[in-house]
Amino acid sequence: MASDFWLIVGLGNPGSKYEGTRHNMGFMVADVLAERWSVRLSDHKGLAKLGKGVMNLHGTTTKFFLAKPVTYMNDSGNAVASISAYYDIPAEHIVVVHDDMDLEFARIKVKSGGSAGGHNGIKSIDRSLDTNQYARVRMGVGHAKRGANAHANTVNWVLGGFGPDQRKQLPEFLADGADAVEEVIIDGLSRAQEHFNGR
Repeated sequence: MASDFWLIVGLGNPGSKYEGTRHNMGFMVADVLAERWSVRLSDHKGLAKLGKGVMNLHGTTTKFFLAKPVTYMNDSGNAVASISAYYDIPAEHIVVVHDDMDLEFARIKVKSGGSAGGHNGIKSIDRSLDTNQYARVRMGVGHAKRGANAHANTVNWVLGGFGPDQRKQLPEFLADGADAVEEVIIDGLSRAQEHFNGR
């Protein structure tokens, strides 16, 4: 009997040097949700910070786990698979929040399945869960300059911080990301897609 819990996973890299970087958008949205629903995170098997909460929206009450893998991005799947197996949460009850360079800053796209789009955290989760049929909230961070040194540019970009204008917009963007997660869980994927994908 699968559990009726949802699992929300914010992707990022642990440690202070990564705080506030583009690649940690998932962590930042998870922090907003933790604050919003009074979730306290503690260690899960050294793989993630994990907490339990109850979401009460539009007359619907939903129990959920909130996780921030501490395994570094490329091994995020280990944490997700461990929590999903331990609490018996099926892939269709998992929502992963991550940065996406294919979207302009402040754009949000909600999807389920599909390609990892070069995102190592998503590749790792696809491998560990042996499916890509979970929901994803993609937080746009815009793209590095392409050129001769594309890989290094990309790495520096996702591990870089936000400019002053973007920092001003960030709280609202993160709140929108948290709203998108809630909408996927409470109203379903297609409603969330209608609401966020066309903006």
